[in-house]
Amino acid sequence: MQELFNTHLEKSFPELKTTKFLLACSGGIDSVVLAHLCVNANLDFELAHCNFQLRGKESDKDEEFVLDLGLYISKKVYVTNFKTNEYAIINKVSIQVAARELRYDWFAKIQQEKGIKYLVTAHHADDDLETFIINLSRGSGIDGLKGIPCNTDVIKRPLLQFSQEQIMSYAQTNNLKWREDKSNADTKYLRNKIRHQIVPLLKELHPTFLDNFTKSQHYVRETAAIADKALSELKKSLFISENNRYKISIEKLKELHPLKAYLHGLLKPYGFTEWQNVAGLIDAMSGKEIHSKTYRLVKDRGYLLLTAMERTQNKEFVVEEGMETVKAPIVMTIRLVESIEEHPLNTLYVDKETLKYPLIIRKWKKGDYFYPFGMHGKKKLAKFFKDEKIDVLSKESQWLLCSNDQIVWVIGKRSDNRFRITSETKHILKFEVKE
Repeated sequence: MQELFNTHLEKSFPELKTTKFLLACSGGIDSVVLAHLCVNANLDFELAHCNFQLRGKESDKDEEFVLDLGLYISKKVYVTNFKTNEYAIINKVSIQVAARELRYDWFAKIQQEKGIKYLVTAHHADDDLETFIINLSRGSGIDGLKGIPCNTDVIKRPLLQFSQEQIMSYAQTNNLKWREDKSNADTKYLRNKIRHQIVPLLKELHPTFLDNFTKSQHYVRETAAIADKALSELKKSLFISENNRYKISIEKLKELHPLKAYLHGLLKPYGFTEWQNVAGLIDAMSGKEIHSKTYRLVKDRGYLLLTAMERTQNKEFVVEEGMETVKAPIVMTIRLVESIEEHPLNTLYVDKETLKYPLIIRKWKKGDYFYPFGMHGKKKLAKFFKDEKIDVLSKESQWLLCSNDQIVWVIGKRSDNRFRITSETKHILKFEVKE
């Protein structure tokens, strides 16, 4: 196996031969074998072990074992302890999800602090098969059927082409010691049930089942790569970047068949999962929207608008008298001028004496109205937006400059007549928004 491993490194992971990396080590057979293979290949690495405090003294013995392993192979060991049960309860996730989130966040922290680019894990071919079955049972689509990625920008998995049987054979032949996690035999966990009850039956179907699965999954990944490339090209023409969001033509979307498959491929990277609801936006009324954890998708007339979640929706920003520069939420300069020069949309001239400080920069709210410059009488802001054909997301992202809760300026669009320059004006104040 060592020779096969060395050849695999040369072909698929040459970066590990020249760069120090972090090796995640639980103390189980897989990570112990990986550590020994890496030592024998003269690779430069350090070990990282997580004590999840889930098995009492057994967890502490795992930690001691990995520390001893580090001494034996002359490698530095990072160790941390987690209150995994507490984390799972607070974040309302399973123990498995909690452990995964905790360890990968910690690994990333070590990498950042120590300047270590790569994390190496001991996932193998049987793990990949189990993950495939789990994802198949959840209807996760082609991304889930690709299984565990072998080689990403950060995580490397050089054992993924080797089976559990090969790993066990190597450990026994070389008289290696490792720790057994008794919880791995508990079939109340889905992965363990698949490992101990389903995978053995699949392997009985054909003596080379795992090899055949690996080949099939390779074809799935290649097919997914072709689909990803096609979707990437489609996205260039379909997703129009505009004001920190994407505008997607519904008319063009309707030309795609099968539509749901295209929606899944185009929008999955933004965290959406409720595909029936996503598809429902196509024929929904304007203003209807759905959310992922980090993005919003909004129906606006003939378009879907995709944008990151707004974090400043209800926040107000104070502008004190005498301030010459505003840095948030927009960059704006304020200065006294002798006369009106040019008057583009990003510039406002007002009679200084009409203002009451402090000024407030805020988003619009229901019931807002102003007296648009160049028009007679007042107008509700909602009606102004509608007449100007301003879409839902643009309305939400629109900032207002206010004085004593009166709108002075719909910033970048229209000023209020009550603050205009007149023949009686003594001091002209110029507000200018910087790009």
